[in-house]
Amino acid sequence: MAWSIIFVLIFAGLLFLVLEILVFPGTSVVGIIGFILLVIAVYSAYTSHDTIYGHYTLAACFGLTFLTLYFSLRSKTWNRFMLKKEIDGKVNTIDTELIKVGDIGKTSSRLAPMGNAYINNEIYEVSTRGEFIDQEKEIIVIKIELNKIYVKLNN
Repeated sequence: MAWSIIFVLIFAGLLFLVLEILVFPGTSVVGIIGFILLVIAVYSAYTSHDTIYGHYTLAACFGLTFLTLYFSLRSKTWNRFMLKKEIDGKVNTIDTELIKVGDIGKTSSRLAPMGNAYINNEIYEVSTRGEFIDQEKEIIVIKIELNKIYVKLNN
């Protein structure tokens, strides 16, 4: 087998190992394919070339695998893949002094079954009991449970 094919097998094997670590962790299929490609490359070097070249290929595979895994697992490598955006959302905090069961408000978005509504000049995320309510409809608070406000259409 030609050296170019052996080099391609080694490169593909290393690429599959990196993909197993960075992209498909836990599947093992991609890692096994990468390992098999490396074994085929070393076996081909032993069978089609002299034993000494097979030893060199084996040592090169071990060294390249170690270097590839080392550089793949460094924190600077992971920083390139990490999201750097912070979550600036907040939980719907409800002040029971400002909003009570029976308060009337108006939807600012469609409730399908969740959306936003103005209640007592404040905007809250509200939920219905499964029905859909269009925008700009009058609603009434029927239940406040933990941080969730349940509303229905005010008839």
